[in-house]
Amino acid sequence: MAEGGYKIRDQNAIHFITFAVVEWIDVFTRSMYADIVFASLNHCQKTKGLNIHAWVIMSNHIHLIISVSSSNTLSSVLRDFKKYTSYEILRTIETNQTESRRTWMLALFKKAGQTNSRNTNYQFWRQDNHPIELDNNAIIEQKINYLHNNPVAANMVQNAEDYVYSSARDYCGSKGLIDIDFLD
Repeated sequence: MAEGGYKIRDQNAIHFITFAVVEWIDVFTRSMYADIVFASLNHCQKTKGLNIHAWVIMSNHIHLIISVSSSNTLSSVLRDFKKYTSYEILRTIETNQTESRRTWMLALFKKAGQTNSRNTNYQFWRQDNHPIELDNNAIIEQKINYLHNNPVAANMVQNAEDYVYSSARDYCGSKGLIDIDFLD
């Protein structure tokens, strides 16, 4: 861990960021919840200057390699993204009468929210993002390979490019779900 904890010190730098769901709840096994994250990432690209260099949505966490190209700070874009996605995902879980895990998940989100003074009801995302500034090509390549191989390591797919919620297919020459800002 860097001195002073995990913080985004250079708001204009490229960072590897991880978001995890509280209690590592496997929310994103349902595409309707992953689609909210996907739509929000697209929105942040179009309206907040978010550059997405690589990404993967796993069952209970997200890895991103990102930067910003606007007057927005990376911290403010991430704050807005987490706030919006947590609200929308929780609202969707609450209103989804066919969600078999609804009562169980909401109880865990409520318990997490009660133990955190920053929340009034529920907490969806863990508060730690563990940003890592990527300041050289070797670490960038290592982090891209790591996040693209997450679904392979989890035995979800045999080949990274076969996983739908990832930029691996973009890096293999196909078109993925999110426009990628490739790093030179």
